[in-house]
Amino acid sequence: MDQQPKDDTDIFQLTVTLDQTHYQEGYKNGYDDGLVSGKGDGRQVGLKMGFQVGEELGFYQGCLDVWMSAIRLDQDAFSARVRKNMEQLAALLSNYPLSDPEHQQVQDMMEKIRMKFRVIVASLGAKLEYEGRPTSSKEDF
Repeated sequence: MDQQPKDDTDIFQLTVTLDQTHYQEGYKNGYDDGLVSGKGDGRQVGLKMGFQVGEELGFYQGCLDVWMSAIRLDQDAFSARVRKNMEQLAALLSNYPLSDPEHQQVQDMMEKIRMKFRVIVASLGAKLEYEGRPTSSKEDF
């Protein structure tokens, strides 16, 4: 009528099972919380980076618009070589995938735009550059 105490292995197994259950529950809760938090953080970073890209592209487009206006007023305002570089910059800007930020070539395209802008500015003998660009832009994207 006395019940025998459970075997030590049964108590050990119950402890391990309970520990695993708590671990799995904690992992799932942490994962779910991290997913919600990560989406919010990712959204904030995405908005910030999108704004920075738009601001930089807008700077280049604004400079190009001013130069093109000068050309409309005076066809000889710039040399043929500079006008050709401006046309190439216009093409690069219009082909930039604004609606596809995950495009594989997006960083390469931005570098080409920056380089073409520098070529034009150097040809004009001007000291003009976009100052809002992060110093480590490749790492930011």
